[in-house]
Amino acid sequence: MQLSCNNNHFILLLQLCSINFMGVVRNTKAIQELTSLFLDDEKALSVVEIVNQLSSKMNKTTVYRALKRLEDDEVLHSFIDRDGLKCYAKNRDSNKKEVHPHFHCKSCGISICVPFEYEIPKYQSHKIESAQVLLYGKCDKCL
Repeated sequence: MQLSCNNNHFILLLQLCSINFMGVVRNTKAIQELTSLFLDDEKALSVVEIVNQLSSKMNKTTVYRALKRLEDDEVLHSFIDRDGLKCYAKNRDSNKKEVHPHFHCKSCGISICVPFEYEIPKYQSHKIESAQVLLYGKCDKCL
């Protein structure tokens, strides 16, 4: 497999997240198995897809715990898809929280990150902590 610069950055993030606050390396098999699902593809995976793909290797609780760890370490980010399922995708350029829309194909069901960021507008005296934009339509393969 040929790795792009983006994939090299993702691997570096994985290495960084495997070190906890005390400096002890904890790159567990669960983390390795889970992150391998995101190395080759830019698409998002629903939690149901992830659990199904890893069901022979680990239990559901381990999957959820590893997903939480990778999201807390900002290696992955999540969003809610059209069916109300939580989906996960790898962060693109850095381990910062990104604010960007996602696209869901109504024909094939694929969800992907849309590669542009936007700023959440200020709203009077409210504190907005997050926002989600989900675009619907047909992907280039289904047109």
